[in-house]
Amino acid sequence: MISGDGELHEREAETFLKRSGLTVVARNWRCRLGEIDLIMKDGTTLVFVEVRKRGSPRFGGAIASIGAQKQAKLQRAIGLYLSALPNTPLCRVDAVLFDGTSAPVWEKNILGG
Repeated sequence: MISGDGELHEREAETFLKRSGLTVVARNWRCRLGEIDLIMKDGTTLVFVEVRKRGSPRFGGAIASIGAQKQAKLQRAIGLYLSALPNTPLCRVDAVLFDGTSAPVWEKNILGG
């Protein structure tokens, strides 16, 4: 289990998304390829959520911290998660971003496609 500030922001992101109608499937799902912060359902769509916090929006803020290497790691972990399911549902990858003291920002479909 994660601790401190990271856990606080993940719980805040979860609450934020639940208020928007999503339901929790898993928290901090770990595998040998990495970790997925939150897995949620948005209707029939399975949503993999990356939670990021940065002290300020300088240097691109929280969204900039999800670079190509992190995206590839997420995709590998998501692939492993999906491989254990009997059927592959509609999916997307979202991010809940915290920059400084600003309210969380929900970016949908951060990997495109």
